[in-house]
Amino acid sequence: MAGGCLFVLLVLALVVGSISDEAPVAKEATAKASIEGQKTDLNVNQEEEVKEKEEQEAKEQAQKEQEEKEAREQAQKEQEEREAEEQAQKEQEAKEAEEQAKKEAEEKAKKEEEERKAKEEADRKAKEEAERKAKEDSVTVSQKQAVAMAEHYINFMAFSKSGLIDQLEFEGFSTEDATYGVENISVDWEEQAVIKAQEYLDFTAFSRQGLIDQLVFEGFSKEHAAYAASQVGL
Repeated sequence: MAGGCLFVLLVLALVVGSISDEAPVAKEATAKASIEGQKTDLNVNQEEEVKEKEEQEAKEQAQKEQEEKEAREQAQKEQEEREAEEQAQKEQEAKEAEEQAKKEAEEKAKKEEEERKAKEEADRKAKEEAERKAKEDSVTVSQKQAVAMAEHYINFMAFSKSGLIDQLEFEGFSTEDATYGVENISVDWEEQAVIKAQEYLDFTAFSRQGLIDQLVFEGFSKEHAAYAASQVGL
């Protein structure tokens, strides 16, 4: 019994001694583990900070690149707008210059045409004046008298052209001078037919055809005679 107790005490002593020996080791391991844990936490924090810094730098770099891209695009857009404005201005100036040149050409052509027409008119008048003067210079005294006599008759009595020539011949003018006299007075033979028709109606009654025939007999054309008959109401 005593021997058994002694054995138990011996075992207990060995166990307690073993526990006492292991306690410092356990503490050391715990401390070491704590340090390692702290180191790990520190490394994790440092890695996170580095990662955040890298992400921030990457974000800033991306923003910078985006801003540079937008600046380049804006500069390119402004350059294109300036070039477009300059091109539009050049085209407008060219169009205005073309229109001005066209206008000047038209004005020049118009002026030249007016000058040409004015010259033609001046030449025509000069020619007519020269012809008139030459004609006057070539007119005989007898022809001048024939003109005066023709105007005298036509002022107080209606005549057809041939009737007035006959009257001048009756007055003693040659056929040539009588014709010259009648052709060189201002007279409307159609109106003379109307006046003569009214003179006949004032004197006696006529049918339309009878009046036309009488006017033709007086030397008026059929057209003038018919016109006169219509004008007096027949």
